[in-house]
Amino acid sequence: MTAYQPPTALPGELLEQQKMRAAIAAHDFGVVFSLAREVAKISYSKIAAECDIKPERVGALARGRGSITSFDKIAKISDALRIPGDLLGLAPREWEVANPPPRAPAGQTENAIVNREGTGTVLRREFFKASAGAGLVVGLPDLAQAGCGRRVGSKVPVQLRQRAARLRRLDDVLGGGDTFRVYLGEYQATKTMLRDGSYTEATGHALLSVLSEQAQQAGWAAFDAGKHADASSLYEDSRQAAVESGDASLAGNALAFLAYQRVDADHTAGTETAIQACHVAGPDAAPGVRALLNERLAWTYAISGNAGETERALDAAEAALSEGNKNPQPDWAAWVDRNELQVMTGRCWTELRRPLRAVPVLEDVLARYDNTHARDKSLYLSWLADSYLAAGEVEQAAAVTGRALELSAGVASVRPRARLAPILRQLRDHYDVPAVADVPERAKP
Repeated sequence: MTAYQPPTALPGELLEQQKMRAAIAAHDFGVVFSLAREVAKISYSKIAAECDIKPERVGALARGRGSITSFDKIAKISDALRIPGDLLGLAPREWEVANPPPRAPAGQTENAIVNREGTGTVLRREFFKASAGAGLVVGLPDLAQAGCGRRVGSKVPVQLRQRAARLRRLDDVLGGGDTFRVYLGEYQATKTMLRDGSYTEATGHALLSVLSEQAQQAGWAAFDAGKHADASSLYEDSRQAAVESGDASLAGNALAFLAYQRVDADHTAGTETAIQACHVAGPDAAPGVRALLNERLAWTYAISGNAGETERALDAAEAALSEGNKNPQPDWAAWVDRNELQVMTGRCWTELRRPLRAVPVLEDVLARYDNTHARDKSLYLSWLADSYLAAGEVEQAAAVTGRALELSAGVASVRPRARLAPILRQLRDHYDVPAVADVPERAKP
């Protein structure tokens, strides 16, 4: 006997079409609705009624106007059109339970893939790109099913936080274009758990804290991939979840992320948000957290051209790191060390057009920076090239720009190319210099 299909269910053959699958994976519901009407003959009014969307909005989406990013609305569309959760980056839906998705092959755990060496970087990347498209949940299969009215035990938030820490390591070698769907899927699965599961008050607060952390991961990947509206929405979700959970450090970090995103468009708003981030986290936050927030505050001051406040914020970050580990250090801030502070110091002096201070700092730290962190190193090299240009050292700027271009090739991040674009434009005035002549060719995709 065939399972009941609602009147809006998309036929299997339509779900298999490449164009439909691509649209679903990208959450491009305008294309989804358009194909549903053209191929499956499902009217926009029926889609609107079943998906709880205004008919005029369905039509606007089908014409390419607007987008849907709300988790609840995406889940509603999944259920109404019977789109499997894995295609949308969701945990399996209740109506799918009778036909669960296949598990990863025995032995192919998350850690086994993440810890490969040599050609493992390629294998890692291909695996997680495939995972992102399919919405796979690997390594902790039972956690994805913990919602749907099930009891969520106190160990689950701990396991989810450990999982988030492991997945965070992907950001060391992959860009947001590769990791966004993975991180978003984790966030959405936890949100489903919070909505549909049952748990104690303490476990609920712990889950909200994890949700805040996951939202920051997904927001950072969205920002890195150039999805700025998604990033802003996720940062705001993170802040709200952190406040509800009582996690002041995460709430401060959510604001710091927002400040980092806002400062380019509005210097004043970005700086004010960064100041608020430090206040919200408070003086009792772990040293690494305070160092991170003061670094981002220094950055907003540098973008605003305020050298004095920039130096004070950098000094505050240094003082925090000098305290040692008196308080437990959250994993999401564990990457903040003196090398990172040195990089930020060089970046700030570059933005303040002080190349004599920026160049020695950046040269020193980047000489120790591993090329496997290709996205970050290419970004940091762009600031070194920028400072060389400000100092009139065109040949050195060209050489560093060439290295940055080589490292950024194939990285799924929009930021290295965006950073290098104005430097390449400045180098156009020096094409008569032999060291500069071949840089434009290396910049071609």
